[in-house]
Amino acid sequence: MDSTTISPPQEASRHGPADKAERHPEKAHRPDQVSGRKPAWIRVKAPVGKVYNETKRIVQEKRVATVCEEAGCPNIGECWQQRHATMMILGSICTRACTFCNIATGKPPALDPHEPERVGEAVAELGLRHVVITSVDRDDLPDGGATHFGRTIKHIRALCPDTTIEILTPDFQGKKDALAIVLRNPPDVFNHNLETVPGLYPEVRPGAKYYGSLKLLDQVKERNPGIFTKSGIMVGLGETKQQVAQVMDDLRAADVDFLTIGQYLQPSPKHHRVDAYITPDEFEAYARMARGKGFLLVSSSPLTRSSYHADSDFEALRAARDAKLAASKA
Repeated sequence: MDSTTISPPQEASRHGPADKAERHPEKAHRPDQVSGRKPAWIRVKAPVGKVYNETKRIVQEKRVATVCEEAGCPNIGECWQQRHATMMILGSICTRACTFCNIATGKPPALDPHEPERVGEAVAELGLRHVVITSVDRDDLPDGGATHFGRTIKHIRALCPDTTIEILTPDFQGKKDALAIVLRNPPDVFNHNLETVPGLYPEVRPGAKYYGSLKLLDQVKERNPGIFTKSGIMVGLGETKQQVAQVMDDLRAADVDFLTIGQYLQPSPKHHRVDAYITPDEFEAYARMARGKGFLLVSSSPLTRSSYHADSDFEALRAARDAKLAASKA
C-alpha cells in the first residue's frame, strides 16, 4: 500500500503508544480474525534475567530500534539473555501494511543521519560476534534505504572488525542501483524473506512482488558469489505443502544457501488469522525436504525466525560450504 493512503500513526512501542489499534489505524476497518488456541509447543517463557536487562539497557541508551521489540518476537527473552538483539534501521514506521506484521505503518519521519553510528556503537558495547541488521520498508526514499544499510555496515566494520554481519533487507521495490549501493559495503549474509507462497501475496504481503524478491536474491549471488544468501517463509497462513515445495525450488533456482521456516503467529485480531498450527513433526518433514533440494542449511521449527540463533547458524553455514567445496575437490 502506498504510504500516501495511510493515516500516519504516532510512533509505536517504546517510541509511542503500545495499543495495537493506534499502531495500525489502516487495519482498524478489518473484521476481527480469530485464531485458535496456541499449542503447547509454541509457548515461551516471559523475558527475565540479568543479561536480558543489560541488553535492554544498551539498546535503549543508544536509541536503537530492534525488530525483537517492534515485531513482538516470541524469542526475545532467550535471544536477549544471550545479547543477541536484531537491530532495526530506517526508523520504526513502515510504509507498507502487510497483514502478518506487527510493525507500525504510516508516514515515516526523516531519516536519522546518526542512526548508523549508534547501531555500530551498540554492536560494540554488546560485544556481538555476529549481528543481524534489518529494517522497515521505506518506499518513500529514492533508494529505498540502501545507502543507510551501506553506512550501517561500514560503521560496524570500523568499530567491530571481527563481527560478521547479516542484513535482512526489504525488496527496495526494484529501485535502480539500490542493490549495488548496499553491496559496496558487502555483508557476510544477505537475507531477504519471501515470507509466504506467491498465491497469498495479495492478502499477506501487498505491495511486494514474489518474483521481484526472487530476482533480488538471484542478483546478490550474481554480483558477489561469496556472500551467503538466505530467505525465510512462514507457514500456517493457508499455504499447501506443494506450494511450499515450489517456493523451495524457486529459491534453489536463485542459488539461495539458507532457508528458514517458522510458524506464523497472529499479532492481533486485526491481522491475518492463523489458518493452522504446524506440528513439530511437519516442520521436520519440511526440513528434510529442503535439505534434499540442496540448501546448505535449513532451520525449520515452530519458533524459527530469521535471526533466531543467527550466530551459531552462520558458523554452521560456513562449515557446510567448506565441506561442500572439499567434497567437490575430492
